[in-house]
Amino acid sequence: MAPRSSAMSVPGPERTRLLVTAALFSALLGASAYVAIPTPWGVPFTLQVLAVLLAGLVMPPVWAFASVAVYLLLGAAGVPVFAGPSGGWGVLAGHTGGYLAGFALAAPTVAVWSDALSRVTSRAVSAALACASGIAIIYLLGWLRLGGVTGMSPAEAFAVGVLPYIAVDAVKAAAAVALAAALRRAGVVRTAPASA
Repeated sequence: MAPRSSAMSVPGPERTRLLVTAALFSALLGASAYVAIPTPWGVPFTLQVLAVLLAGLVMPPVWAFASVAVYLLLGAAGVPVFAGPSGGWGVLAGHTGGYLAGFALAAPTVAVWSDALSRVTSRAVSAALACASGIAIIYLLGWLRLGGVTGMSPAEAFAVGVLPYIAVDAVKAAAAVALAAALRRAGVVRTAPASA
């Protein structure tokens, strides 16, 4: 499989398709924040991790990052696209801001690893491992920010900001892998060429 790289050398129609796909994923990220289950410790269960992983599985790294960056910029500008619903810089600076920053790093990481690993293993296995790397990034940044803002010890922050989500996010990763495969089979998305 050819790697997915620079956005500028993509032919016009392909660039338009990727732009539309990225915009749809920005909207999907915002919509998935509305499917939120509050928790006693203040970090809600949402479908956003699923959207982030799926973006990385179906778009080149630059476009996967762009889709999350647009979402974060809208939220920072005050559009209520964060869980709650909420918006504004205060959310990004708050106790859940690390998870949001993690989204921006996780999406392109998933894209890079899914391509790189697909050269040595099956698409399903490479996608699953790539999703695991994306979730690890989200957890790491979220865990560090949660502890830093709240004053929790590392163990406490891990217990409330990571541990309760592992099983649920494993299901989301499996769903992202299955959805990406289904979207490819249906021709809705396709693996981008090397110049993408």
